[in-house]
Amino acid sequence: MVSFALSLIALLLGYVFYSRLVVKVFQPDDRPTPAVTMADGIDYVPMPTWKIFMIQFLNIAGTGPIFGAIMGAWYGPAAYLWIVFGCIFAGAVHDYFSGMLSMRHGGRDIPELVGAYLGKKAKAFMLFFATFLLVMVGVVFVFSPALILGDYCLNTLVWVGIIFVYYLLATLLPIDKIIGKIYPIFGFSLLFMAVALMVCLFIKQPRLPEVWDSAAAFNFNVPQSMLGVKNYFEHNPLFPCLFLTIACGAISGFHATQSPLMARCLKSEKHGRVVFYGAMITEGVVALIWATVSMYFFYYGGWKQVVDANVVNDFLNQYQHAGGKTLVQFFSAPKVVEYICTGWLGIFGGILAVFGVVAAPITSGDTAFRSARLIIAEAFHFNQKPISNRLFVAIPMFLMAFGLLAWQIADPNGFNKLWNWFGWSNQTLACFTLWTITVYLVQEKKCFWMTLIPSLFMTTVCSTFLFVSTQAFGDWIPRPWGYALGLFFLLLSLVWFITWYRGRASQQHV
Repeated sequence: MVSFALSLIALLLGYVFYSRLVVKVFQPDDRPTPAVTMADGIDYVPMPTWKIFMIQFLNIAGTGPIFGAIMGAWYGPAAYLWIVFGCIFAGAVHDYFSGMLSMRHGGRDIPELVGAYLGKKAKAFMLFFATFLLVMVGVVFVFSPALILGDYCLNTLVWVGIIFVYYLLATLLPIDKIIGKIYPIFGFSLLFMAVALMVCLFIKQPRLPEVWDSAAAFNFNVPQSMLGVKNYFEHNPLFPCLFLTIACGAISGFHATQSPLMARCLKSEKHGRVVFYGAMITEGVVALIWATVSMYFFYYGGWKQVVDANVVNDFLNQYQHAGGKTLVQFFSAPKVVEYICTGWLGIFGGILAVFGVVAAPITSGDTAFRSARLIIAEAFHFNQKPISNRLFVAIPMFLMAFGLLAWQIADPNGFNKLWNWFGWSNQTLACFTLWTITVYLVQEKKCFWMTLIPSLFMTTVCSTFLFVSTQAFGDWIPRPWGYALGLFFLLLSLVWFITWYRGRASQQHV
């Protein structure tokens, strides 16, 4: 509990102090915002700051700080360090600057911002990359809630259709008609669930692994012969896989596609600290809570205290005939949410679990499609006020989504494959965003170190993943070579930046 308490305090102190430094570097002022100067009643709609905060929080949260933190808890207390340092010094900075830069550029989306600072080629690549990522998000976040709802009533495919109809409406209608009305409700529910679990942690005081207690690692209180944990971590080493597994809650490139949505609704630049940096810190707190309760669940036999004895016996019996499957496959993230919420919070917890596992991904998928529509329309200067123009952009986009969904359903391992590459694409987008912000800070002669260091780190993480993890190309590249290639890309990006920086400085002196 000590590591959890210290991590929680660190996140709060990060918002109180480091966010002020970030704001001081950007220097927001009283200039009119796009919500006022470009109001169109569709996407540029001034809204109350508290409502924008709740929408931003739910946009960037979804199931990310829940599922990612649960899966990241397998790596032990290292998850605490990544959530705290990643959130304060990378994720919240990434979200704040991407949102504020969007406001300064008339509410433009991330491909336009990348093009403005990294060049036309980077913009063209980012236009395709960001659009495909957002469609992937929508597909990933439609199938998992449909599967869960299909266990209660109707057919899974029927729920897929219902969710897609909702996605289409949320993509086409003015932002304050659906999203602005229902998001605050879901946001409060997600926060209430997290706070309730945090209260339970402090009341129950369960035994938890601490950051300094290396002996606690993988102590699941289950015979090692039944776990298969060693095989799992051999294929997914802590570096770099932890930093892709826990994305939302630490840093996530998807957020750079969502911040412009709210940048079009803020009435003052000075509210950006609360909305962008504050929402990310809040998400970090949610991820920290779920990582902690998951460590209790996985370590020291905590899962036996939460899960009903009959379910445990069924699991143990199933495992004897699992054909080498690991505990990871039996206790998936949605199941952990269900077990913990119902075990600690009772019937009401079960209701909240539905909000967390069903509503949260749906409310990330709808804004993903909305962001994709706006990115495409902005790139081709296509006016989005007429409904016919919105349909013209949205229909081909949804047809592509249906194609991805059909492939995912046809392939038994389709969801896992799509999720793995979504995770890498997500963090790669964060790299592009961080480099864009770094170039902006250099051009404005401001403190660029606060984004240069995260840029270099995330570039190393994403490149190393390709050569180390067997989810990518690591199954045919020797592990030492994979890490060497990751180091090479770190040095390459550093040399590129130094060369560009010196070249720019020499031009200014001419």
